[in-house]
Amino acid sequence: MTRGNGELDLSVAIDTGGTFTDVTLLDRASGAIWTAKVPSTPADPSEGFMNGIQRVLELAGSNGERLSQVVHGTTVATNLILESKGPLCALLTTAGFRHVLEIGRHDIPRGTNLYSWQKPARPIRPELIVEVGGRLNKAGEEVEPLDLAAVRSAAKLFKRQSVKAIAISFLHSYAADIHERAAREAVLEEWPEAIVTISSEVLPTFREFERSMATVLNAYVMPAVSTYVERLEGRLRDDRVAAPLLLMKSNGGVSSAQAIRREPVQTALSGPAAGVVGMQLFAKLAGYPDVIGVDIGGTSADISLIKGGAPGMTSQGRVGEWPLTIPMVDINTIGAGGGSIARISDSGGLTVGPDSAGAQPGPVCYSRGGTEPTVTDAHAVLGHLPATLLKGEMQLDIAAARDAIRTRIAEPLGLTIEDAARGILALADNKMVGAIRVVSVEKGYDPRDFALVPFGGAGPLHGGALARLLGMRTLLLPPSPGVLSSIGLLASNLRSDFQRTCIQDAGSPDFDALRASFSVLESDAVTWFDDEQVPSTGRSIRRIASMRYQGQGFELQVGWDREVSEADALAKALAEFHDLHEALYTFSQPEMPVEIVTVGVEAIGTLPEPPIRKLAAAGDIAAARIGEQIVHFADGERMTPIFSRSELGAGAIISGPAIFQQLDTTIVMLPGQAARIDDYGNMIITEA
Repeated sequence: MTRGNGELDLSVAIDTGGTFTDVTLLDRASGAIWTAKVPSTPADPSEGFMNGIQRVLELAGSNGERLSQVVHGTTVATNLILESKGPLCALLTTAGFRHVLEIGRHDIPRGTNLYSWQKPARPIRPELIVEVGGRLNKAGEEVEPLDLAAVRSAAKLFKRQSVKAIAISFLHSYAADIHERAAREAVLEEWPEAIVTISSEVLPTFREFERSMATVLNAYVMPAVSTYVERLEGRLRDDRVAAPLLLMKSNGGVSSAQAIRREPVQTALSGPAAGVVGMQLFAKLAGYPDVIGVDIGGTSADISLIKGGAPGMTSQGRVGEWPLTIPMVDINTIGAGGGSIARISDSGGLTVGPDSAGAQPGPVCYSRGGTEPTVTDAHAVLGHLPATLLKGEMQLDIAAARDAIRTRIAEPLGLTIEDAARGILALADNKMVGAIRVVSVEKGYDPRDFALVPFGGAGPLHGGALARLLGMRTLLLPPSPGVLSSIGLLASNLRSDFQRTCIQDAGSPDFDALRASFSVLESDAVTWFDDEQVPSTGRSIRRIASMRYQGQGFELQVGWDREVSEADALAKALAEFHDLHEALYTFSQPEMPVEIVTVGVEAIGTLPEPPIRKLAAAGDIAAARIGEQIVHFADGERMTPIFSRSELGAGAIISGPAIFQQLDTTIVMLPGQAARIDDYGNMIITEA
């Protein structure tokens, strides 16, 4: 494609975080990369989105007309769910199931006190949940006709109360969608302006609570996400950008804006999933197939694990208080980030997070109006951060950070300012260690067998301490860890997941039924490929199956080989299921009957992998040294050199302690550690 001055294939990726919006521009022809960070704009995220694009295009000396692709990781759906700021929603359900959301499940969230936990308020008010007559059986056969008069009456009620977002979830609609489609048509005839979503399109699997909740959450975020996507497309047109807009989904793939409008709940973990894809790319280049990622931003820390080069996936995820059983990258998120606020609790102890200073007012040292000390302020006080960030664009007010920690933390606890700052970081680090153990130790993995990849704006500040707490001897820092999520967006493929319930006894399965189910799902995948305009050479389909021991309440997902006979595919799936069960729960029971519960397909539209250029060989390391400052470590203060990471070539070796400064983040290397730069610009830090 030729535009402007010469032929370029420019792709831009924008990852919107709580404090900063990260942007990466890639010339796919040459491999040249430009990165930028701009403040996020919580009141209107599309403003920060366009500010970031304009900034990175200025750095490249280009313009919006020369873009061929725009990829975006968004937190709009995530924040709406976490903050309960969605619109009024209504639910149409089968007679007798009005309390499906209220009943939920008997379990309580991990780490919650059994005696003090209270069930959170449901996302739909009880008076806006309406039952209607009509029923299908588990085979999808009609037992009772749908009461269309009741559906129309409910639509009129919702219209009178100005409830535009409507979810429809009927019993056994995963087996047949005839009643849900008829109900949607009736609602829209009564109220054409309504936004209606049906469970057979969002999550066509059994379990009424999870399916209803996914459908409700899809309706809950649909108005805001649709408006946001339309605003983005409008701003792009105004800036003469004709490139297609793709959005990251929770499953680690991207999809068109049109598809996201239909199923916006698929973006619930959009940003964190992009980070996992970026980590996967650079771990592969560095030769580390087993890594644990810690993505620390301004508000949260997202922890994920890659084993054998493949990220963990789950269909039993959660967003905030709610289960969301759509396929997604397995990520454990906690409220611990650079903006996490440190306070003295009512009982007199020190707490850190989950409240965050966010982008506004931000940490005290950012001089944007923040008054409460944060994790970032603790780093500033201890000398972990240089006096300026973002290539001199942001001047840190270290004195203000010291004063905030002194008056609000140190003096009330009778500590020095430095001890108080270390206490803040120790609490934050130990919260992250617990979250890392959830994705590793609790799933049968020893973190000492993995390399740690700390990324996000604050991750490289904590990486060394986290590795030592966990006994991990290797840290892997990609060339631009602070904007790794935006780089991950550029490395993502188009992806969509299709699934349906098909319960079978694995000992004597109905292969005809399984074959028919896979055929329908693969037909849906082909339709999706056509809608996304994926060329035939870039299409791939993988079959999967969810299995369980008879009597178990939940399933494990395994592959189902589509290149062999059904009997051989079943044998391989059973072997994988037993092995996976033993890895997760320390035992397996091959003698027990096994059930196939859900079958599915993963549809992948392969996009070109971004070319990563090799780094020039290291020259005079002394030339990369740009200063020094006193840093307070656990064993005392030391005068510590500061290096410009961009000046370090391949093969460079530096002994700790040291601080490495770059546009997107700051890296702290502890005493006793040593760093080397590999051919692709990765920094590998190991214990000396």
